[in-house]
Amino acid sequence: MESRAVSRHLRIAPQKARLVVDLIRGKNVGEALNILEFVPKKGARMVAKTLKSAVANAENTQSVDVDRLYVKHISVGAGSTWKRSTQRAQGRATPIRKRTSHIMIVVDEHA
Repeated sequence: MESRAVSRHLRIAPQKARLVVDLIRGKNVGEALNILEFVPKKGARMVAKTLKSAVANAENTQSVDVDRLYVKHISVGAGSTWKRSTQRAQGRATPIRKRTSHIMIVVDEHA
């Protein structure tokens, strides 16, 4: 049985989060967490937290063997964008877009 976890409005750009997500797609959960532990990116901590949540959901709702779980589906979507502005020369201002992400992870048991 599959189990999922979603993290919303994470303060990282989707383009940067996808770099981390592509590393663990289709891997076993233990291997994926090991990879994320050594990835020196901000998004690795966020993805690891979501993955641990998906594993906990699988344990608590279906009592599955954690060693047999793998990442069946993982995706990063764009969340809302915070719009800010910064001061520039001669009284002007330019926009700053602070992008957010939604991460969805689905884990399942190997057949």
